[in-house]
Amino acid sequence: MGSTVPLRVADTPTSATTAPSRWILLVLASGGALAAGGLIVLASTSEDLRRPGLNALTACWLTIPYIVAGLIAWRLRPDSRLGVLMVVAGFATVANFLVWADNDLLFTIGAASQFLPPVLFLHVFLAFPSGLIESRPERIVVAASYGAAGLTLPALALGQAAPRNVFALAEQSALAEALQKSQLLLVSALSLAGIAFLVRRRRQNGRPLRVALGYLVDSFALALLMIAVLLMAGFFGWSGIQEPIRLATFGIVGLAPIVFLAALLQARLGRASVAELLVDLGVNPGPTELQEALARALRDPSVRLAYWLPDFDSYADVDGRQIDLDHESGRSATPIVRDEVPVAMMLHDSGLDDEPRLIASVAAATGMSIQNAQLQVELRARLEELRGSRMRILDAEQRERQRLERDLHDGAQQRLIALSMELGELGEQLPGDSDFGTRIEKARQEVTASLAELRDLAHGIHPAAVSDHGLAVALESVATRATIPVQVIGATEDRLPEPVELAAFFIVCEALANIARHSEASSAVVELERDPAGLIVEVTDDGIGGASADTGTGLRGVADRVEALGGRLQVWSPVGEGTRLRAEIPCG
Repeated sequence: MGSTVPLRVADTPTSATTAPSRWILLVLASGGALAAGGLIVLASTSEDLRRPGLNALTACWLTIPYIVAGLIAWRLRPDSRLGVLMVVAGFATVANFLVWADNDLLFTIGAASQFLPPVLFLHVFLAFPSGLIESRPERIVVAASYGAAGLTLPALALGQAAPRNVFALAEQSALAEALQKSQLLLVSALSLAGIAFLVRRRRQNGRPLRVALGYLVDSFALALLMIAVLLMAGFFGWSGIQEPIRLATFGIVGLAPIVFLAALLQARLGRASVAELLVDLGVNPGPTELQEALARALRDPSVRLAYWLPDFDSYADVDGRQIDLDHESGRSATPIVRDEVPVAMMLHDSGLDDEPRLIASVAAATGMSIQNAQLQVELRARLEELRGSRMRILDAEQRERQRLERDLHDGAQQRLIALSMELGELGEQLPGDSDFGTRIEKARQEVTASLAELRDLAHGIHPAAVSDHGLAVALESVATRATIPVQVIGATEDRLPEPVELAAFFIVCEALANIARHSEASSAVVELERDPAGLIVEVTDDGIGGASADTGTGLRGVADRVEALGGRLQVWSPVGEGTRLRAEIPCG
């Protein structure tokens, strides 16, 4: 399967990782409150801040939502490490604002952590939803970003932020500035790489994401973009616009955990949708109705049901077409069980794996209502198999027709032509008034007539003109040979799939043959029309009517050919008003 992600079977709820105790949550929440108070005190007592109130507000906005959202996520989803990671990011960001402190040691600690917040945010965004970085490229980017953030320590040792830097061991300001420029450029580039990973998740193999998840991924990507812009402003020294960019970045980065909480709340409320699902399902829902109800309950428009059909030893979708679960990359599969027997697989967004109770409830509700849908899918699968069987028979018939036509052309026709030429040469060698010459000429005429009949027979078996020159040329030839005037409208030189052209040709030939034998018509019209679905063929005459596709083998055989291609044949023939035959043939 190359680089695709294999299908994952979702776990059923088991003994999950123990949730943090209320005491731990209370201590951390108190720490967050103290951190917010500390930020306000730092901003109000700093001698360097011009707008302490605004700075305190933006600092709290950037840090506290991550602590609060992380604690809630840790409590509700202890199996995921994302909540813990968000709490760490929130408290680490608080440390960054120690640069406001008048104390030189606190200032130096704040300066040492200046690149830690953007790296932690990148880590959080790429670790959603499990808290783990799953792909190797993403792990490389995150590790490289931490390495870039670590360059702050040698920069401080070389005298960066002097004279307040208590860690300074030398005075190499030029080298320290070069290291800082490198950090700005590296972390900015790695943030843009993070955006690329999020965009790839957003597209997710072309499948629509859950609405809340889509907004969340968008907010993460926008936050990383603003971080990259802010870092590049520092790299290029855009001092005039750096403050507005900083405020905008803080606002957007602080919004991300709020969007995360909204998505988390939606997932929790999703459990209440199980009751709505049972109402939506009603009694014996059809396959399509059942799948749509699941999509609404899970708020995942990409949900698909794959029904297990024992007689076919395969899974099938709602239309009865076979599904290969091995090719459902990047998806999770939850078994649907009825009477303790797996009857289907629910394919859904892998982001729902962190809501195992919701998935289990929806799967259980589906198991109670799936029987009718499963029977309908099995019926559709049998119809699909029947259609495929008819197509194979039609293909085999067409190959046999081609073989017979080729054998007649290369065998009997060539021998008759040779015999006619031989008789012609023999007649030229006999005296002109010989009785033998007359008889030979008569035999030659019989051979010529037999050859013409054989050619017509071969043409009826397989119309080589259709294969060689296309439907338009073949129909013009048929119209020319007809016993009544026939007008062909709408025929173009554009080629269609050969089975479609052959079906249209046989429809017209059979219709004109019936007109000649039974209709007493004085003229006929053949009309071809292309539409997005395929080809429409209509043959009308001004005869006595009374024709039916249910009588005789000619039109019935043509109808079978059209239906084998997924089309349909209709005949209107009121007595005394002529006949109209219409065939709709898909071209897909």
